[in-house]
Amino acid sequence: MPIAPPYLDPARPVAERVADLLARMTLPEKVGQMLQLPAGDDVRHLVEELHVGSILHAAPDRLAEAVAAADRTRLRIPLLVAEDCIHGHSFFAGATIYPTQLGMAATWDPALVERVARATAVEVAATGIHWTFSPVLCIARDLRWGRVSETFGEDPFLIGEFASAMVRGYQGDGPADPTAILACAKHFAGYSETQGGRDATEADISHRKLRSWFLPPFERVAREGCRTFMLGYQSTDGVPITVNDWLLNDVLRGEWGYAGTLVTDWDNVGRMVWEQRIQPDYPHASAAAVRAGNDMVMTTPGFFQGAQDAIAAGLLDEADLDRAVTRILTLKVELGLFEDPRRPDPARQAEVIGCAGHRALNLEVARRSLVLLRNDGTLPLAGGLTADATGRAVAGPDAAPRTVAVVGPNADDPHTQLGDWAGASGQAEWLADGHPRELTRTVLDGLREHVPADWTVTYARGADILTVGPDPEGAFFPDGQPRPQVVLPAAPDAGLIAEAVEAARTADYVVAVVGDRIELVGEGRSTATLELVGGQVALLDALAATGTPLIVVLVASKPLVLPPSALDAAALVYAANPGMQGGRAVAELLLGLVEPQGRLPISFARHAGQQPTYYNQIRGQHGTRYADLTQRPAFAFGEGLSYTTVEYADLRIPTPTVTVGEVLRASVEVRNTGRRPVRETVQGYVSDTVTSVTWAEKELKTYRQVDLAPGETRTVELTLPVADCTLVDARGRRVVEPGAFELLVGSSSRDGDLLRAGFTVLP
Repeated sequence: MPIAPPYLDPARPVAERVADLLARMTLPEKVGQMLQLPAGDDVRHLVEELHVGSILHAAPDRLAEAVAAADRTRLRIPLLVAEDCIHGHSFFAGATIYPTQLGMAATWDPALVERVARATAVEVAATGIHWTFSPVLCIARDLRWGRVSETFGEDPFLIGEFASAMVRGYQGDGPADPTAILACAKHFAGYSETQGGRDATEADISHRKLRSWFLPPFERVAREGCRTFMLGYQSTDGVPITVNDWLLNDVLRGEWGYAGTLVTDWDNVGRMVWEQRIQPDYPHASAAAVRAGNDMVMTTPGFFQGAQDAIAAGLLDEADLDRAVTRILTLKVELGLFEDPRRPDPARQAEVIGCAGHRALNLEVARRSLVLLRNDGTLPLAGGLTADATGRAVAGPDAAPRTVAVVGPNADDPHTQLGDWAGASGQAEWLADGHPRELTRTVLDGLREHVPADWTVTYARGADILTVGPDPEGAFFPDGQPRPQVVLPAAPDAGLIAEAVEAARTADYVVAVVGDRIELVGEGRSTATLELVGGQVALLDALAATGTPLIVVLVASKPLVLPPSALDAAALVYAANPGMQGGRAVAELLLGLVEPQGRLPISFARHAGQQPTYYNQIRGQHGTRYADLTQRPAFAFGEGLSYTTVEYADLRIPTPTVTVGEVLRASVEVRNTGRRPVRETVQGYVSDTVTSVTWAEKELKTYRQVDLAPGETRTVELTLPVADCTLVDARGRRVVEPGAFELLVGSSSRDGDLLRAGFTVLP
């Protein structure tokens, strides 16, 4: 019986196994290990001829075929299977789809989101996928950018909290955990700092600005063990991130000591040739990418021959290639894929995918993600109801039946409710029609299923949003990838509006569900404006004119600029693509079966000209408005109402003089002055009063969520390591500058919502 080679012996050290395998590999096999390609029609070609180390976007049948083909190759190196499982197992029919990252961030509860990542990993692992391209650590500032929904919002501290939680959830108990998947921090770094909101444009960011805002969340997860990083499409200071030596080697691998694996984004290496035009051909681009420290090259087929030609021409040393291949093989050995390739497990899938526990978690997150932005007392409907054992609302014995008119293009649109990276969003051809309709509860579904039995729910669409047409520049990009179709806004339809108006006039309440659609969301789908598209503004104006109490529910991928008919409505709720259970959660909130708990992780602009919009602005501009319009946001970071009122008082810092090594401790009295319970998010911001460089007026540094019964008062304790009260000085060093600071505590980032107390940091 032949003796197995050392690399197949699980008793040997990882490094020894990897070195043995590397020594057995041919140059084409090494180059192939660095290549990640979509599992298209001919997966055998990818595995047998290109020797790919990884596949992505694999339909279940193609995944099985690819894994089987890898098992037949000379060295039997297992594939690393990856997918964009952004807010659930995006492209597996029946999987649990949660609110988008922006919706999850509105919970302000990282522990809850860690549970989401853990549940997602359990489902993903059962389908033979080892690696998710999540979480997204980009900072959303320009709301025109198409990928706002993928972010945790606008604040670096909050982003770091959620990203760290998701990494822990995905990676479980480590590589040996059969339910663990590899997390991927993306898009490193500064990708979201676009010009004009346009996706993947040059990010004009200084090194100091990167260190100040964009790098801290990545540094946190790098030091905490996130196994992979994905590089953004963009360039900074003229250098694409793919070959940015300062960022990849000086900072990431140097200062932070990161030893994990780097993967390019989609065709980053090819883009240097055909789009950015900083490399003359694929050999030069491949050599530059490998020398810069990239390990896995996503969707650049030309890399396979380009890297080999680069070595033949002396542009690249094989030793540089070996370093990258070593990191990839190390991942595979540590995951145990040589012993167990973790193939799809149908029995396990039946047990965990879309299971009752995950559905319950999804509903919990959806409820917590909803943000009540305005309420004149109309909500909760009928003064608030109770639920029976089935979850349906029950009115009192003397209560009159009510009629709710549900209108709007997003009232019964399951695809918009799920958002991007979810079947019908277009990235998965095998799930083009989206997830099974019966798994998603729209707002119309939710109200029909949960209003009291003697209430009536009517429905009128009221408006269309858009159609699509071909891009006039052609159907394909220069690299052969399809261009997204362009959006053609729908004109207001008098007939649809008249039908909705009639429904509103004969109802006690009208719930208008408006927003955007997946054609306006995602890569290459940034928007020039932020207004409601199509006939939606005309619809809202007509509904407001009826005099029937108007509740606007915004189901949208990002904050939009809303017309007065929405801003002055009886109530306004923001539901950031709230996932499969979102419609039920909205209905329960409107009926008072659950309490509003969400708080904004991102600001709403009043007009598109405000971009970028974010609360932690740098001091030092002339005034606080434009000559013609305000700069004040419509709704600010941290805002969100409840069905009660909360008062803050008596902010105290017992020891207001501290040193850098100490912890600042403060307390504040928080009182529920209303008749309903509340979960209040007590937010703590820091303002450094005089700084050596221009800096933000205030920054979120700590927060706590507390539950208060009606009439209850609690003393809430806040703690903050003084070492976190940093800025980045003119030399690019993150330091705490001694001197006077203020702690600001309250219910949102708005100055009027905050109490202030001073403290001093000693040298």
